[in-house]
Amino acid sequence: MAAEIVNPRSDSSTDQEGGAEPLDSFDPAFALHRGGKMAVQATVPVRDKDDLSLAYTPGVARVCTAIADQPELVHDYTWKSSVVAVVTDGTAVLGLGDIGPEASLPVMEGKAILFKQFGGVDAVPIALNCTGVDEIVETVVRLAPSFGGVNLEDISAPRCFEIERKLQERVDIPVFHDDQHGTAVVTLAALRNAARLTAKGLGDLRAVISGAGAAGVAIARMLVEAGIGDVAVADRKGVVSADREDLTPVKRELAGFTNKAGITGSLEDALAGADVFIGVSGGTVAEEAVASMAEGAFVFAMANPNPEVHPDVAHKYAAVVATGRSDFPNQINNVLAFPGIFAGALQVRASRITEGMKIAAAEALAGVVGDDLAADYVIPSPFDERVAPAVTAAVAAAARAEGVARR
Repeated sequence: MAAEIVNPRSDSSTDQEGGAEPLDSFDPAFALHRGGKMAVQATVPVRDKDDLSLAYTPGVARVCTAIADQPELVHDYTWKSSVVAVVTDGTAVLGLGDIGPEASLPVMEGKAILFKQFGGVDAVPIALNCTGVDEIVETVVRLAPSFGGVNLEDISAPRCFEIERKLQERVDIPVFHDDQHGTAVVTLAALRNAARLTAKGLGDLRAVISGAGAAGVAIARMLVEAGIGDVAVADRKGVVSADREDLTPVKRELAGFTNKAGITGSLEDALAGADVFIGVSGGTVAEEAVASMAEGAFVFAMANPNPEVHPDVAHKYAAVVATGRSDFPNQINNVLAFPGIFAGALQVRASRITEGMKIAAAEALAGVVGDDLAADYVIPSPFDERVAPAVTAAVAAAARAEGVARR
């Protein structure tokens, strides 16, 4: 009979502060999280002195010396090319906001196990006790030699844009802010299939995005890059347009490549006659505004847990409806993108993740749906085993085509 394996960290008898009954007793989420959701596991045995002499001293010294002489060997003889740092400062965690680095760790651990589960990529959660742009950049630059890529997570806008840009300028490994680009990739994939289902071209569509934060800006940029007819972005004060005097530098840049139609006014004004609504902001869009959209429109209301437009309302007017929730069809879920994107980038030792690589990921993701395309199936499930291999292969090929691959 096999011996029972006991996790020493999982002693559920430990009471909460003050002797109260453990939270595990009331909520299965706490029971699952006790002791953390991940651990380091060796990939080689250390059974005897011979194993020890190879895994550690003296054998390890020969490997270190070789890497010192030929630094590129680090990719072959360490974990560097298969591991990603998941970095946060805890300022924009899920829908919880600025809850700090310690409280962000359950989410970062979750992200790390999704990397492994869906992309075969090892990941290490790193929660930083600093929020300054330059502090974060300098810290990650110093950590970078240990990793093959950096996934920025749950860092508030507009700092996230500058942090990503400055980091990518300083390191020669991929830096990817998933809240921006992962959302954009999956959104574009779903939109491509919605257009295919209704025999429309991307160039024929006018989209309206609610939310000018990290996700909204990235989606707008990717849709323009992919050839959307036009896209307008609205924040709390209305449509982002060049005539507004209250724009941040990021929104001023956004105004420069969006809203070719010159729409002004509110989100509701912009929705009149629009073909696509994309919600990444929360709040509620009035049913009258949804009803004013073009016939056969698409509604992607992705706020969690409450979509900007409830699917029951959206289905009255839209040909295709998507949300960010798993209990409705067509879930726009970042896990469809980031594991495969990093797996592809690491596979070819890419120095960065380009717009072309992201668009290739979206096209591959859309292609997984294939002939099964339907109004309630424009995007595959995260558990579809075809997703990660398709995205990985497409990203690797695009990296080679764009000259950022190093093998």
